[in-house]
Amino acid sequence: MAVAQLAIDVENMGFQYPGNEDVSFSGLNLKVEKGARFGLFGPNGAGKTTLISIMTGLITADKGSVKLLGHEMGKQNESSTNKLFGFVPQDFSFYQELSPVENLEFFGAWAGLSKHAIKHRTDELLDILGLNDVRNKQVQKFSGGMKRRVNLAIGVIHNPEIVFLDEPTVGVDVQTGHAIINYLLDLNKKGTTLVYTSHQLSEAEDLCQQVALIDGGKIIAQDSLRNMLKDHKQESLEQLFLNLTGKDYRN
Repeated sequence: MAVAQLAIDVENMGFQYPGNEDVSFSGLNLKVEKGARFGLFGPNGAGKTTLISIMTGLITADKGSVKLLGHEMGKQNESSTNKLFGFVPQDFSFYQELSPVENLEFFGAWAGLSKHAIKHRTDELLDILGLNDVRNKQVQKFSGGMKRRVNLAIGVIHNPEIVFLDEPTVGVDVQTGHAIINYLLDLNKKGTTLVYTSHQLSEAEDLCQQVALIDGGKIIAQDSLRNMLKDHKQESLEQLFLNLTGKDYRN
């Protein structure tokens, strides 16, 4: 039986912010297969954003290793490793005074794409994401949903093999959220591995096949969503989330 190739392999990872014990990891292990639609969920302060920051190289782990498609973060050529993944953060990661075309030209060049490749990908993404009519307008004048789509386009302009998505549909209308999820599903069908975190748990059920729940810097459960719902006798991801992490307020 063939062994599935791993998109992400986190082994015995340890990390703690200096002087802050609220979020820390000790001996954390996480494996995500190539081509998966993987969801990472947990209460506020559980460590989701910190873990994604470590997996994308924004933060360096104190111990252990983090590998993306066999490339160890922080140990191999950074520019080549960075080309393997795209990151769509919750905060907007573009220049508000520039247009979608100008933003994609800048970030495409930063990712090492040729001028021809940037133009091709820009035209393709603006068409797919419904931004053609505003391609030359300042992004600062856009609605929240349009800005989310620009954010997404920037994260995938270089055709990464793994895409990390931190709340990619927060604050958008139902139609925009639906369109973004459908685009992500299409990306996945072409082989792109998706790592997704959100508080939109009903949306997550449509997108994620594999799920990990994190709390207190530890992964408390990981399996296919179907198996986890069956094993814990829950009917939805929201019920499963509350069952495993509790219903108390989190700061």
